[in-house]
Amino acid sequence: MKKKRFTVAEGETIAACLARMKQEGYRPIRRIEQPIFREVETNGETMVEPCGRIIEFEGVRDEP
Repeated sequence: MKKKRFTVAEGETIAACLARMKQEGYRPIRRIEQPIFREVETNGETMVEPCGRIIEFEGVRDEP
C-alpha cells in the first residue's frame, strides 16, 4: 500500500479534493484538520486566536 497526503487548497472544496484523489487512484482513509492561529495585541496584551484551518486527507493506493 502506498500512502499520500492531499491538502484542500484555498478556494477548493472538499469534494473537489476528493475527486482529485480519486483521479490519481487514491481512496481516503483519514481526515486531518489543523488549526491556524494568529497573535493579536489588545490593550497591551498579546492573545492567540484561531483564524483558519488546514484540511488534509490521507489516501492509500492499493497495488496488486
